[in-house]
Amino acid sequence: MIKTRIRDFLVTKDDWIFAVADYFHPHGIRSVLRYVPDENGERELNGKRYKKYDFDVAFDFMREKRPEWVEDVHVVPVDQVKKILQPNDAIEGLIESDSRVATVVKVLDAAGVPRDKMGVTGSLLPGLQNETSDIDFVVCGNSWFTARDAIKKAKSEEGPIDDIDEEMWKRIYNKRIPEISFEEFIAHEKRKGNRGMVEGTYFDLLFVRDWEQIDKPRPRGEDIGTMLIEAKVTNADLAFDNPSVYEIEHDEIDHVLSYTHTYAGQALAGETIEASGVVETVGDIKRLVVGTSREPKGEWIRSLTLLENEKII
Repeated sequence: MIKTRIRDFLVTKDDWIFAVADYFHPHGIRSVLRYVPDENGERELNGKRYKKYDFDVAFDFMREKRPEWVEDVHVVPVDQVKKILQPNDAIEGLIESDSRVATVVKVLDAAGVPRDKMGVTGSLLPGLQNETSDIDFVVCGNSWFTARDAIKKAKSEEGPIDDIDEEMWKRIYNKRIPEISFEEFIAHEKRKGNRGMVEGTYFDLLFVRDWEQIDKPRPRGEDIGTMLIEAKVTNADLAFDNPSVYEIEHDEIDHVLSYTHTYAGQALAGETIEASGVVETVGDIKRLVVGTSREPKGEWIRSLTLLENEKII
C-alpha cells in the first residue's frame, strides 16, 4: 500500500509528475498534474525537458489524455505510479547545493526542529526549479509552530532572513485576487509569520500533518446554498493545513473549511470570524466551505478580532 500526504509528489510510468492533493486515497492517488515531459519545455531534469502546467491547463490536458483519471482532482491509479517523492527526501541534498535552503534549515536547526520533520515541495522537490522559483518549505506536525516562531524571530533580527517588502506583498495579493482589501490581507498575513525572503527569494513555510494526525477521511458534503456567518473560533489546530479547519460556535454551522491558501491560518482560537462560502450538509451537520473554485468570488474569512485590534474596522 502506498502512503502519501499532501505536499508529496508522484511520478507516473509516463514520467508525468503530480502534486499529491489529499491525505486519503480511496481508489488511486488524489493529486494534480504539475509537469509533463516536453521537448520544448522550460524546465530540465536529468537531460529531459519538462513543461509546467498551471491548474486549468492541467485539467484540459488530463481531460484529453486520461479522462478516466479526472474527478474533482486527478486520481492516479496506484499501478501507474513509478515513484513517490516526499519532501524530506530532498533536504540533505539541497543543504549542500542551495544556500537559501541551507539558511532556512540552519535557523530551524537552532530552534530544535528535527530534520526529519523538514522538507521542500513545489519545483524543488522533483528538481525542476529555475531562477524564478520560490521556496516551498515544509514542516510536519506541531514542529511547524516551532519553525514558524523561529522564522518570525529571525526576521526581527539582522540576519539572512528578511521580511517581505510591500512590493512583494502587492505581487502576492494581485496573484491571489482575494475578496478582502489589501489592508486586511496584509494585517492577516503579517501576523501569520510563515513567509519571508532569503537571498532575495520568497519562501513559504507550509504545514503537513504528522502521520499520527491523519485519522479518517473527510466525508463529501452536499451543497445547499451560500451563507455569510459570524462565529467564535473554538479550535484552530489545523488552520494551516489544506484544507484549513476552523471549529466554531454557531447555531447552524459546525466548522469552516478553506481550500484556498489565502485563508490558511487566518484566525486563532478564541477570535471572532466573518466567513462567507458554500454550505454543505454532511449527515446531520452543516459546514461552511471557502475556496470552492480556483479564484473564488464571494468567499472569504476575516478575523474580526484582529481587524478591530488593528483598527482596520
